[in-house]
This record gives sequence, C-alpha cells and structure tokens, in this order.
Amino acid sequence: MGSVKDSISHAAERKTFEVLVNRLIKKISKKEDINERSEVYIKIADSTVKFWGKEATNMDSLNKVREAFKNPDNRWVKFLNQIIDETDPNCAKTLLVNLGYEGFLRGTKMIRENRKIYNCNIPWLILFDPTDACNLHCTGCWSGTYGHKNNLSFEDMDKIVSQGKELGTHLYLMTGGEPTVRMKDIFKLAEKHNDCYFALFSNSTLINEEVCKEVVRLGNITFLLSIEGSEETNDERRGKGHYEAAMKAMDLLKKYGIIFGTSICYTRNNIEAVTDEKFFRFLADKGARFGFYFHYMPIGGNAAPELMPTMEQRKQIIDKIRWVRTGDNDIGFFPMDFQNDGEFVGGCIAGGRNYFHINAQGDAEPCVFIHFSDTNIKTHSILEMLQSPLFKAYHEGQPFNRNMLRPCPMLENPDLLREMIKKTGAHGTNAECEETAEQLCAKCENYAKEWAPIADEIWANQTHKFRPYENYSLEKRENPELAAFEHVDAPTGLDLDNLHV
Repeated sequence: MGSVKDSISHAAERKTFEVLVNRLIKKISKKEDINERSEVYIKIADSTVKFWGKEATNMDSLNKVREAFKNPDNRWVKFLNQIIDETDPNCAKTLLVNLGYEGFLRGTKMIRENRKIYNCNIPWLILFDPTDACNLHCTGCWSGTYGHKNNLSFEDMDKIVSQGKELGTHLYLMTGGEPTVRMKDIFKLAEKHNDCYFALFSNSTLINEEVCKEVVRLGNITFLLSIEGSEETNDERRGKGHYEAAMKAMDLLKKYGIIFGTSICYTRNNIEAVTDEKFFRFLADKGARFGFYFHYMPIGGNAAPELMPTMEQRKQIIDKIRWVRTGDNDIGFFPMDFQNDGEFVGGCIAGGRNYFHINAQGDAEPCVFIHFSDTNIKTHSILEMLQSPLFKAYHEGQPFNRNMLRPCPMLENPDLLREMIKKTGAHGTNAECEETAEQLCAKCENYAKEWAPIADEIWANQTHKFRPYENYSLEKRENPELAAFEHVDAPTGLDLDNLHV
C-alpha cells in the first residue's frame, strides 16, 4: 500500500490530467477550431513527458506523437478526432483518464518499478472469466461445452481488481463463457473501481438498450464483439442468427456513443473474408474502431486442427493487417494481430509479462490458450500467482524465440511448453476435456515445423532495430546478449514503441 503522501500526489496528478481532458471534451462539444483541439493534445503530450522525466525510455516516440498532433491532417490525428467526436462525453473522458493516465502513465511506471522489486512479471492487463456459461456452441471452441457450473464470485473479481491495482494494473478484460451473463456484477465491479477500465469479449446477443444506458452512465466499460466475416462465414462457425445479433449490437453501441472493437478468430475457412478490404471498411462504417485478430488455437477435445490457417494464409494476413495500419489508406479501423505482431511487444506477452488469465474456476493460467495452472485466486494473491513456478518459468524463458514471428511457446515452440509444464508440475485446467501438455503440443508439432522456415525467411529479409525497454527477466536485462534478437522495423502506421509497457 502507498503512503498518504503518495495518495495525495496521485490525486493531484489525476486532477491535472482530468482538467486537460475536460478542456478537450469541452472544445469538442463546442465544435471549436480543430487547431485549438490540437493544442490540447500537445499539452497532454507535454504532461506525459513531464510525468516520465528522466525515466523516459521512449522520448523519440513521444516527440513523434507530439509533432503529429501539430498536423490536423495527419491520418491518426484525424482518427483520434473521429473517435472522440462520436463517443459519448463521459465515455470519452473516462477512457482518456482511466486508460490514459491510470493505465499508460501512472500504471506503467508502477509496473516497471514492481518488476524490479519482485523480480517477476507484472502485467499491464489481467484477463478473467466471470463465468463459463455461454449461450452459443461455436465450432472448435472449448468454452461452449463447459456448461454453467463454474463462476467467479463478485468477491473473487473484486479481489483480482483490488490486488491488481496495488501492482499498477488498471485494465481488465473479461471473456468466458459469455461475460454479459454476469452483467449485474460487472456493473457493480466497474462502479466500485471507477479508476479502472473494463473490456468485455462478447458474442453480442445480450447487449440491449438497458445495458448501453448503464455503460454510458459508468463510462469505464467497452466491448469487443465476436464477428467472423460475412454472414455466411460467421454463422457457419457461430450458428445461424449470430451475425444478425452482432449487427444489432454494433448499431446500439454506435447509437449510444460507446467506443467498441471486434474480436476475430481467423481460421482456414474465414481468413480471406475477415481480411478483405471491404470487410475492414464495413467494420469502420459500423462504428468499430479497433479489432483484435486471434489465430485459431487447437485446444481441448472439441478442437478442430483442420481450422488452422495454411502457411500461405498466414503469410498473407501479416501483409494485410499491416497495410490497414499504414498511412496510404483512409480506413478508420485499427487491427492488431496477436500472433503476428509479436515484434512490436517483444514476443509472447503471456505469463504476466503483459497479461495473464484467470478462468471461471479461479485458476491462474499464463495465457487464455494455455490451460495449465499451479495457483488459484481463492487460495493465492495476485502477486503469489505471478511468483509461482509456472509463471516464473515464463518470466525466465521469454522471449521464447528470437524470431518474433514465432513467439508462442505452444503454437510455434511446443517443446518449450512441454518443458515448462514438466518442470513446474502444473496441472491441466481444461474443464471440458482434460488434456496433457503432450496431447496439446502434439496438435501443434507439424504446424510449428512447417511455419519455422517460412517465418525465418520473412524475418531475415526485413530491417531491424532494438527496443529501448524490454520487460524480460533481471538476468536478461543485465545481460542483453542472453535475450538479444533482431527487431523488425516493419511499417505499422504508428510508432508502437510508445505503447509498449
């Protein structure tokens, strides 16, 4: 716990940031000259520089952002203005203060300090499952077969957020199951922790007018809606009628000025549909401003390994996602591909390096796709989870590959996951169908061998640079050659060094 002096300083800093944000929102509501709005952006950037002071490791990136704000015709400045213009004022203010100040500024600073103090991974976000219950049964998904017996109590969820905040974590994502099944408790949690930001991965079916009104009142909740291309490709996997429900939810969120994104699992069957330019533009027109793209993972007895993308498809998605983020198009949508964007976050972010997962049984899993654990929220604190043998194995092993196009210890480096599970004695947590690390990794073996030479060729033909801050183990920080890898300087449209924590 911080001292009274720290609390006063924190309150003063937050108030200063709120004043700037309120000024920005006021100018937006009056539709004042766009150049005056840019002045406020620059003041916010200056406050960021002042906040970090001598500790700043990304001054070049901050200065680039500051210069970009001077140009109202800059693609990403226009994109930011669009988001703020169309977002409900309370939602916009809360996003900027809770995610901007508490998360990116103060939170990042606390997290970096705590990584040194505890010599373990400290995450920037925590993902947890309020429930296993789900009203859909999507092909190849483990969750739809779990049933409704496992749920985190409100006290469990409150413990996760309360202890996470003490370490500096202010962003909480929820999946399941379908998290909106627990909307009453989620509203209660968001209201209690009104200095945090919450994002729900949702199938859209339970989002209605009442939910939207409460989200606007609270201001610190957003949604990531599952959608997989056209109505045909979407409903083929998620069931007839899901596409229509997703469209209705998007229309409601746009109507109420709630910023939202998408969650897209790309498979061999839908990858062309979800990376088509028309689809990107369609999502932007519907009001989605960002999207998470997830490579299909063959997990559990319900897995369908045949849905894993081909090598050619994976090569193509790298180029397609990055093209949307470059400056030569006007698509108002920012996609992120967790399997192929490892180079921008230093590889695997799991095991608490930037995030970890707590399932509906309370088990701490290093990743939402790695169903093994050696601690539980009902018996352990968040810090104890991060210091457990399994999470320390992640901490000591990252990065798992010097090629950031092969970041995962399961999908691209299955021998490493086998080794960590064996070494730590972690138990399986898959409630649908218990599977050993050997069974899981066997499904990835051929894929990893086939992708390795292709990924290595792509990597070798790109230019590289080193990142100013990498949150690896203390040993690797003090001996950079132990963790040295070439960093791709590929076009992204944004300097993402500034977002790395």
